[in-house]
Amino acid sequence: MRVLGIETTCDETAAAIVGVDRAGEAKILSNEILSQIAAHAAYGGVVPEIAARAHVEAIDRIVARAFETAGLKVSEIDAIAAAAGPGLVGGVMVGLTSAKAIALVTGKPFIAVNHLEGHALTARLTDDVAFPYLLLLVSGGHTQLLAVRGVGDYLRLGTTIDDAVGEAFDKIAKMLGLPYPGGPSVEREALNGDSERFEFPRPMSGRPKPDFSLSGLKTAVRLMAERIAPLSDRDVADLCASFQAAVVDVLVDRTRAGLRACREAGISPSTLVVAGGVAANQAIRSGLTRLATEAGLPMVAPPLALCGDNGAMIAWAGLERLRLGLIDDMGALARPRWPLDEIKAAG
Repeated sequence: MRVLGIETTCDETAAAIVGVDRAGEAKILSNEILSQIAAHAAYGGVVPEIAARAHVEAIDRIVARAFETAGLKVSEIDAIAAAAGPGLVGGVMVGLTSAKAIALVTGKPFIAVNHLEGHALTARLTDDVAFPYLLLLVSGGHTQLLAVRGVGDYLRLGTTIDDAVGEAFDKIAKMLGLPYPGGPSVEREALNGDSERFEFPRPMSGRPKPDFSLSGLKTAVRLMAERIAPLSDRDVADLCASFQAAVVDVLVDRTRAGLRACREAGISPSTLVVAGGVAANQAIRSGLTRLATEAGLPMVAPPLALCGDNGAMIAWAGLERLRLGLIDDMGALARPRWPLDEIKAAG
C-alpha cells in the first residue's frame, strides 16, 4: 500500500510517498520539500500571498520529483492525500486542488488530511507508537496537549490561551534583531548564553488544568531588553538562554499536568510524544525526556527532518485513514481553521 501526500499549508511546498510493505513496516519512499524561507525572510514572517504564488509555481515539479525519487509511476500508488487545513487558505487550496486533480485523472481514492493529524501520527510512522498516547503538539501556530486514542480520535486536554510556542520564539527573535525563522535563531544564541542571568516568569505553572500562556513571558523579555538597552551580543545570548529555559520549564510543567489529566480521563498513555516544528528544539526535547523518565514512559520525537511541515506526515496520515476506509469526496474544502478534535473519526 502506497500513498502520495501533498503539504502546502504554510511556507513549504512538499510531496512524499509513504508505503507499508507486506510485513507491515512503514517506509518513506520519497520526501521532497521546497522551503520558502528566503522569500519571506525580508518580511520577518510568512506573507500569505507570496506563499500561495510560490506553491503554484513549485507544486508540479515537487510532486514529479517525489515520484522520481521513489522510482514509481502514478499508477503504482493506492491513494492521494493532501493537507486540507488548518493553514493559510491560499496555499492549502494549491495542494488540495492538485491532489484532487491527480485523484480524478487516475481514479484513485482522495483523502483530505488535517495538517495537525499529520503531526499527531508521525510517531507511528517513525516509531510504531501504540494508541493511546499523550501528544504535546508545538508549532508556530499551535500549542496543545492531546490524548491520541486512535486515528481521528483526539481528546484535547489543554491549549494556549494566547501565543503558541513557535510564535513566541519568532517574536522574541524579531525583538532582539535575530534572523527569521526565529526559533532556530533563538536556540543558537541560547547555546552561548547564561540561562540563569535573567529570572523570567513561568506562566500557568502549577495550575491543574494543562493550559498554556506565553504572552506574559514574552512581555517580560521585552521589558528586560528595553531596560538594559543597548544590547550587547552577550545580552542577546543571555536573554535567549533565559527565555528558552523558561519555555522548557513551562512545557514540562504543563505536560506533567497533561499526564495527570490524561489519567484522570481514564486513559493510560503508552508514550509521551512531542511533535510539530518546535519539537526540533533540543532543550525542549531534553526537558520532556526527563519528564517522561520521571513518569515511567518512553518519550518519542520525530527525526528533525519530520518535525517541520512535510509531505511524509500527510502521506502517512492518509495511509492510516485509507486502511480504515476513511476517504473523501471532491467536495472537501480548504479550511483555514480545523480543530483536531473535530475531524472525522474512525468507526
